[in-house]
Amino acid sequence: MPPVIIVALGAVGAAALIKLLAKESRRVNAELDEVRRETAAESAPPHGTLQRDPATGEYRPRQ
Repeated sequence: MPPVIIVALGAVGAAALIKLLAKESRRVNAELDEVRRETAAESAPPHGTLQRDPATGEYRPRQ
């Protein structure tokens, strides 16, 4: 019977470790997503960077 108890304790410990690792993984991913959103917002070009050429009707970058 003692080996069964040891195996059961090992299974409970493994489950607790998996739960802890999953929680930590979600926390780290949330931080990374926040940084990515901030970086994407800063690096995006501002609106209105194109200007319409009245002669051809084409849009070209402002200079």
